Order: sequence, then structure tokens, then C-alpha cells
Amino acid sequence: MKRILIISSFVLLAAGCDFLDPLPDGNVTDANISEYPSYIRGFVEKAYDLMPTSYITNEYIYLDAVTDDAVMSSSSSTMRKYGTGVLSPDANPFEAYWKRDYKALMYVNTFLKDDVGKNTRYLVDNENNALLQRYLQGDAYALRAWYGFNLLRWFGGRGTDGVLLGVPIVTAPVDVFDQDASQIRRATYDECVSQILEDCDSALVYLPEANRDDFGFHTTIDGASRWKRFDGVSVKALKALVCLEWASPAFNPENDVTRWEKAAKYAAEVMDFKLLKDGAHGFNPADKFTWLWPNSMEIVMTSDWNTNSNIEKLFYPEGFRGDGAVGASQNLVDAFPMANGYPVTDARSGYDQSKPYEGRDPRFYSTINYNGRNLVRPSNGETMYTFDMSQGGKDAAGKTGNPLTNLFIRKYVNLEWNLNDDKLNTQPRSIYFFRWAQMCLVFAEAANHVSGPKATLFGYTPVQALRYLRSRTTVEGKAGIGAGGSDPYLDEVAGLGEEAFDLLVRNERRIELCFEGQRFFDLRRWSTESTWRETLNVDVTKPVFSSEGLKYETVEKRVFGSPWLPLPYYDASRCALVQNQGWESWR
Repeated sequence: MKRILIISSFVLLAAGCDFLDPLPDGNVTDANISEYPSYIRGFVEKAYDLMPTSYITNEYIYLDAVTDDAVMSSSSSTMRKYGTGVLSPDANPFEAYWKRDYKALMYVNTFLKDDVGKNTRYLVDNENNALLQRYLQGDAYALRAWYGFNLLRWFGGRGTDGVLLGVPIVTAPVDVFDQDASQIRRATYDECVSQILEDCDSALVYLPEANRDDFGFHTTIDGASRWKRFDGVSVKALKALVCLEWASPAFNPENDVTRWEKAAKYAAEVMDFKLLKDGAHGFNPADKFTWLWPNSMEIVMTSDWNTNSNIEKLFYPEGFRGDGAVGASQNLVDAFPMANGYPVTDARSGYDQSKPYEGRDPRFYSTINYNGRNLVRPSNGETMYTFDMSQGGKDAAGKTGNPLTNLFIRKYVNLEWNLNDDKLNTQPRSIYFFRWAQMCLVFAEAANHVSGPKATLFGYTPVQALRYLRSRTTVEGKAGIGAGGSDPYLDEVAGLGEEAFDLLVRNERRIELCFEGQRFFDLRRWSTESTWRETLNVDVTKPVFSSEGLKYETVEKRVFGSPWLPLPYYDASRCALVQNQGWESWR
């Protein structure tokens, strides 16, 4: 009899949740696994455990540092090597995600096989047990969709055979790293999308509409006790992201408009929920948003949270007892418009190059720390630190513990934090996998490609979706662009049609989602075979403050030989998988 222990041994080795109790006698088999409900439930729990919980990884902040938004300080960083064209097969920073995601798929497929998870009794009470069975089944399908999409975003691309390929689809409880290599092949990109959407639809059959106490009655099983897990609205958000990627130029060369329409539809359904149902309990799109409150009404789905000072240490200079490990680019600063909504390149904006940080979009001040800015503690108005990136200044590029860009990142930062305090102030943080702003941006982009900027589609217009974001109150409590009801630049661009509005949407995505690991994928999905080089291979610039005045210099050049990521060298070779274009030597 084949032992299930072949699969569950991975669980035992990595066990970190309460549901997995080691069974040293090794007698758990396919025949008696149903006698151990904690094992079965544990497959779902371990798949959740593998989801990221911090923005300080190669999936998020560091991923932005291989775009034109940021630069890593360390020359030994594998991400920096990738962004400058010197990545080697033995130091592939993305291989870990390939392995992690397929491990998670093995867990959920074990749970789903033969409906073993669905038919297992977990609780004595019949009603509660039936509810938990449903939710775990929905969790498993949603997780399979999540990890399938993760793999597709990382490793999908045009193969050396010229075909748009995805990744090997795995719906059985097998370890792809031990499986007969001849049985593994890359599915097409469309096949992968179909499987992900099918799993999403299966999840929707079993999951509650929302993990809120108002939507459930067994509060130890559903309602807010399931916060941080998938529910119906978060699965719809996932479908919106999948369809947006699928509809984009890189993966939709024939411009099939129905793909854009699907992305808009699912995003609108999430927007409906936030405005109508969460709105009845306090959600207001005009309210300010914070990264330090994992229960924010903005969130559609969040990770587990932690409380530490890692973000502050990462972003602050050595002078304020930080590491200065990542710096924002001048390219990103230039993307922020002025407070009146006009881009800095427009004569009507009022931009003064000699005073580049005055009168900017309020979101700029929530995102970037710049030369001469004071760090002010909100609770008492105390100035804790003043940035000095002038020539020879304590925070200038080139000095140990400072970023290379002369610009510091403010997003995510706890403004009450000061390592010099007797008692350190820390706040909870988590990853917001899906949130309100993201869905507005998906809708604006997708619906614009269906019917233009001003037409109503699924209850909203693309202009309306962007207005929600541009006008809302910032973290510091500042009114957004057009908060008083007038945003002439937004209206002007909407009147110019689909192409002009699309460029504005792309810029809004850059501003709203910076350092969230989105721009890397955006730049690639917006590219085509003829445009990707000019889109990706750009000069990343910084401001230089000297006695001669302000000027701008290149701090790093992006050098990509392919718009796609490489499949991990070992598995591509062992399984004879078609490699992505540009990585032919990784075979």
C-alpha cells in the first residue's frame, strides 16, 4: 500500500500550526488517513502558512527595486544583479517561489483528492462540522487558484518555441520535484488561466460571501474568526487580477476585449461589496487609509500580521539608526503630479524645478522622504530628524547606511517610531493581498479598454474609479486631488479617449501601488515583443544637491535580456521544459 507519509512527511518537517501532530509510528496511509482529521485539516493550514506575511521580500519591496521605482543599496544583492543583467543560475532569487508554490499545491491537492477533506469529520457538533467542511473545501480551491496564479505571474511567458506558455498544472497530490520528469510539461498560458478561474468558481460554491461577523452565525468557525482567509469577495478580487493579466498586451496579442470585460466585471463586484455592504458598516472611500491597521476597512484580504521595526530600519538612514537598504528613484518622484492634479511636465501644474518638493500631490508626502524634510512625530509634533542629502550631508548617497538615490521611502513607515526612545513604538503590519484601491485601478484600466473612459459599465465609469483614489484623504489627513469636487486634468484626459486615459491609469497604478511588487508585473504585461526593451531597460535616476544647484544623474541602468523570468535551471533541465525566451542557456 502506498503510504500517504510520502506526502505528509513534508508537513511534519515543516509543521508550524496547531493542527499537525507528529505520529512517530508512521502508520498513516491512504486507507486510514480519514482517521486523523488533524492531518487532513493541516494540509489546508500549511498552505495558508506558506503565504507571505511581510513586504520586505523579493516578492514586494525588493521586486520594485528591479524596476525604475527603486534601487537596492547592496551590490551583492541577487535582485540587484538581476536588475543589472548579471543573474546566474546558481543564484536565482525566484526559484524559492517555484518550490514554495508547488509545495503548497501538493498540500491542497492532498486535501482535495477523492473529497477526503470534504468528508472528514472535524467537530462533534453536526452543524458546525458541516460548516467547517464546506469552508475548508473552499479554502483548498481558493489556495490552489492563488498559488496557480502566483506561479503564472512569475514564470509564464513566451517560450523559446514562440508559444505563450504558463507552468505545469498540478491537480493531483504529487511532488513535482520527485515525479517522473517525462510526465511534466508546461501548459499554455490560456490553459493555466482556465484552471485558475475554474478553481475560483469551485471555491465560490463553498466559501461565505465575506469573513465578517454580520455574514455568519457560528462565530468560532466563520465570521471575523476567518479574517485572513479567503472568502467570496476575495476570490472575486483574485479573478479580477487573473483576468487583468490575461487581457494585457503581453498575453492578449489579438486584444480579445471579452478578457478586459471579465476583469472589469469582477473588480466591479468587489467595489459593489465594499460600497454597499462594507459601506453599511463604516467603509467610506474618501476616508484616509493607513498601513498600520490590519483591520482597515480598505482591505479585502490580508495576510497574518507581525509587529516589528523592520520597515523603519530598512528605509531610514544610518543617521536615524536605519540601514538605508532601499531608496526611491527620481523616476518615481517625477510620476507624482502637482496638488492641482496636473503632471509636472504640464505648464499649468505650477511646478518649479528649483523647489521640486513644494506643492505636490498629497500622496507624494505619504510616500517619499526628501532632502530637507523633517520627521515629525504625529502624537506631539516633535521633530525627531531632518534629512540632509546635500553634497557631503549626513544622509547623502555614497555614505554607508544611506540609499544610492538621495531619496528615502516613507510608505508603510510608523511615524511614531524612534529607536532612540526608551520604549520603542511598534505597530502591527500585514500584506494587503487585495484592497479597495487595487480594485478601482483594475476596473479603470479594464473598463476603459471595453467602452472608454466615460461610459458606465457594471455600474461605474473608469473616470469615477480614478476619482475615488485621487480625491481621498491621505495617511497624514490631507485632502486629495479634487476633494472639493474639481479635478480638471482627470476630466480633460477622459475627454481625450481610451489611449490617453490608459496612460493616466498606468501612472495612477505606479503611484498607488509603489513598493507593493506590482510595477514589475505591470511593465511586463503592458509590453509587447517589439516594445519590451524600451519599456524595461531604462536609466534609474537620482537628484544631486550641490553648490551649483539641483541636477539629476543616472544611478543605475536596468539591463534585461528578456521580459520573462527564467524557469529554475535544475527543473527546466531535468524535465526538459521549454524555457522562456532569453534564457536559452538555462537548460
